[in-house]
Amino acid sequence: MNRKLVGYGILLALMLVAPAVVYPVLVMKVLCFALFACAFNLLIGYTGLLSFGHAVFLGSAGYVAGHSIKVWGFPPEIGLVFAALAAAALGWVIGSLAIRRSGIYFAMITLALAQMMYFFFLQAPFTGGEDGLQDVPRGKLLGVIDLADDFNLYYFVLAIFVFAFWLIHRTIHSPFGQVLKAIRENEARAISLGYDVAKYKLLAFVLSAGLAGLAGATKTLVFRFATLTDAHWHTSGEVVLMTLLGGMGTVFGPVVGAATIVTLQNELADKVGSLVTVIMGAIFVVCVLAFRRGIVGELGALYKRMTGTR
Repeated sequence: MNRKLVGYGILLALMLVAPAVVYPVLVMKVLCFALFACAFNLLIGYTGLLSFGHAVFLGSAGYVAGHSIKVWGFPPEIGLVFAALAAAALGWVIGSLAIRRSGIYFAMITLALAQMMYFFFLQAPFTGGEDGLQDVPRGKLLGVIDLADDFNLYYFVLAIFVFAFWLIHRTIHSPFGQVLKAIRENEARAISLGYDVAKYKLLAFVLSAGLAGLAGATKTLVFRFATLTDAHWHTSGEVVLMTLLGGMGTVFGPVVGAATIVTLQNELADKVGSLVTVIMGAIFVVCVLAFRRGIVGELGALYKRMTGTR
C-alpha cells in the first residue's frame, strides 16, 4: 500500500513538472484521451461491455461545452459540468436501449445509435457541420484565473484528470465495483445471487458516458473547437486500441495506451501522412496476437513472475 502511494506521488510530481519539458498542449491532449480511455475501460475492463460507439459521448459533450461557453456565456467550469451531465443523460438513453442485449448485439446497437447521433451533429446548425464549432473562448476559471494561458489551463486539466482518475479508482474498488466484476466474470451467477444486473450495467454505462463526456468537454476547452471527428466511429475504434494496448482491466493501462497512441500520431503525422492509420492497425494486430494483456498487464505479469507473487 505504501509503495502504491509512493508510486502515485512520483507520477503526480512528474505530471506537475511535465509542461516545463514537453509542449503543454500535447500533454493536455494526452490527458484528455487518457481520461476518455479510462472511462471506456470502466465499461469494458470491469463490466465486460464492449461499446463500439463511445465516441458519441466525447463528441456530444464537446459540442455542448463549446456552445454553452461560446453562445450562452457559461463560465468554463460550469460549461464542463453541464457537458458531462448532458453526456451522462445521453448515456442513460443509449444505455437503456443497448443493455437489453449482450455481446455483439450490444456492440452493434451502440455503434448504430452513435452513427445516428453523428449524422444529427452533421446536420444540426449549432455544431457548424463539417467546419465544426470554432473559436470557443477558454474564459476565466472562477472568474479569476485566465485559462488563455497554456500553463494555467494545463493545471486545470490536470486537476480534472486527477479527480476523474480518483473517482474511477474508488468506483472499481468499492462494493459497486465488485458487483461489476462479478457481472463480467459470470453474469448468470450474479443474477442468481439476487443482484439487479440490468441496473448495475446501466449505472456503469451512465458513469462511463459522463466521464467520457468530461474528457470531450475538456478537449474542446483545450483546442477551442469541437469537430465531427470526435463523434466519428473511427474515434470509437481508437479508444478500443488505446485500452487494449495499455492493458484492459488495469488501472493504468488506458493511460499508458492513450499516451502511446497520441504520441505516435503526433510524431508520425508529418512523416508518413495517412500511413499512420496503417501503422495503428499493425499495432492493433500485434497487440492482439503477441501481448493480449497489454503493456501494463504484461509488465505486471513479469513482475509477479520475478518476485514469485500471485
